[in-house]
Amino acid sequence: MSSMLFSPVTLGPLQLSNRIVIAPMCQYSAVDGQPTDWHMIHLGNLALSGAGLLIIEATAVTPEGRISPEDLGLWSDAHQQALAPIFGAIRRHSPIKLAVQLAHAGRKASTEVPWEGGAQIAPDQPRGWRTVAPSSLAHAEGDVPPLALDADGLARIRQGFVDAARRAQALGLDGIELHAAHGYLLHQFLSPLSNARDDEYGGSLENRMRFPLEVLEAVRAAVPSEMAVGVRISATDWVEGGWEIEQSLRFARELEERGCDFIHVSSGGLSPRQKIPVGPGYQLAFAQRIKRETGMPTIGVGLITEAQHAESILQQGQADLIGLARAMLYDPRWPWHAAVTLGEQVFAPPQYWRSQPREHKELFGSMRVG
Repeated sequence: MSSMLFSPVTLGPLQLSNRIVIAPMCQYSAVDGQPTDWHMIHLGNLALSGAGLLIIEATAVTPEGRISPEDLGLWSDAHQQALAPIFGAIRRHSPIKLAVQLAHAGRKASTEVPWEGGAQIAPDQPRGWRTVAPSSLAHAEGDVPPLALDADGLARIRQGFVDAARRAQALGLDGIELHAAHGYLLHQFLSPLSNARDDEYGGSLENRMRFPLEVLEAVRAAVPSEMAVGVRISATDWVEGGWEIEQSLRFARELEERGCDFIHVSSGGLSPRQKIPVGPGYQLAFAQRIKRETGMPTIGVGLITEAQHAESILQQGQADLIGLARAMLYDPRWPWHAAVTLGEQVFAPPQYWRSQPREHKELFGSMRVG
């Protein structure tokens, strides 16, 4: 019997050759938001993996929306032009579909890179800036509180998402993922732990969902229907009194009504008080409920490292696609090895065909590229 992992799947208008998704992973290696040689090497490597979809790391829609000063950005035409050679090279050598995760970090912006500790860089420091958020509530104790966004600020950021989406479309990308997870700006609007507004963007669940839904609607209207638009969410804050699965289900239904093509289900990231029971597949119950109750194509993620586990997730209906992040960094040929385990074929460039072990001479299938 053929595996589900290597069967085709549709995300709205987007056709994928298999159900392996390389989840967005920040590299903290940009200069003024523009990609460097690292991005060419890193993304080019992942593009040859045989996965069906590669989602580019969280890419800021405004300068203050970067997590760190080294984050990737798409807030100007210069950023678009700097990314074009990378995507052009990938298109010439791989059939992988490409999407970008558009993001604004909100109060979690202006931080050091993870290998330097990841702490907030204060706005009076040379590399820091004053962050913005739904409310003037700091992410962590000792952080400088963000400025609460006013109507003009909301309009500017909403337009930033739209402009970045249009640049992504002009770059020829196949899809856009809006980042409403992991404690960043859109998630900050959703959670009552970070949103204390008393206007139409705060208070009730309907109000807290308003700005993220406005962003989705604006982006969906700005790009052609042939381009997939999805959303990544944190299904729960893992903090009592915070955002949780029942609210996520309501949000998912609202997203679907507004033309969202897929939902990428993660969790946590909003509060240092979170208590996460980490283990293989620890977030899949959330993905399964959202898939079952909305029917939207659902990407499941969370310590999925083995091919048989990924296959069983799909067979049991816990998700429609499998998102891999750290596992792909550790093993950039994970799809090749999964294909061996499941007796399937996978794309590899002809330059690598001689690498097939003798016992797996039918492993590599060919696909047209360029």
